[in-house]
Amino acid sequence: MNVSAENIRLSYGAQEILKGVSIQSGSNEFVGIIGPNGSGKSTLLKCIYRILRPDAGQINLDGADLHSMSVKSSALKMAVVAQHNYYNFDFSVREVALMGRSPHKRTLERDNARDYEIVEDALRTVGMLDFADRSFSTLSGGEQQRVILARALAQQTPCLILDEPTNHLDITHQLQLLKIVKQLDVTVISAIHDLNIAAMFCDRLYVLQKGEIVGCGTPEEVLTPAFLKRVYQVDAELARDSSGQLHVLYRA
Repeated sequence: MNVSAENIRLSYGAQEILKGVSIQSGSNEFVGIIGPNGSGKSTLLKCIYRILRPDAGQINLDGADLHSMSVKSSALKMAVVAQHNYYNFDFSVREVALMGRSPHKRTLERDNARDYEIVEDALRTVGMLDFADRSFSTLSGGEQQRVILARALAQQTPCLILDEPTNHLDITHQLQLLKIVKQLDVTVISAIHDLNIAAMFCDRLYVLQKGEIVGCGTPEEVLTPAFLKRVYQVDAELARDSSGQLHVLYRA
């Protein structure tokens, strides 16, 4: 699925957070959004997945205006893994993952054997099947994040939005989660804090700074020492490991 955001503007009071931001992703492309803290990454994603409505601009899913669709219709096209997930009730892991099936259900329609099969596969994929009967609230932050990914997988959408999904994960589970996502046959748009993770998994990067796009291209094109100095105010050099993977090396 192709996703585009065109000239997105959004303000909180007198403060303009997004200043005419435009991005696009091709079908099955993994697009990363990087930039310093407070640059507008999460705000942009919240506009794309309908938590916020921009003051101006348009978001399109396969050329169709997002806000011309019902919420249910867009939920059949786009699933979300957000940074924070809180529930007021004591749901089990299985029940949280089953929430991903709700866009596929009619009003008051009960979950069926196929729904449970899809959820079981999703929990197995993220390594949380053995926790299916555990209370979601008793899990660690990293375990909860993997369950939220399972919920998104159970939604079976052609697009996945990730809002800094690895923030609560140790390095093992960071790599596992993004490897799972990378292998999916879907379009991915993700805000990413770690530049080495972005270099490892993203096909293309957009760089946000103070609410504006200041760079776009492949990781090799974007992550240069001069650019990192200008955007992040850090001294760095780039190196490749024995497999050819690009790494950012920071200097004290």
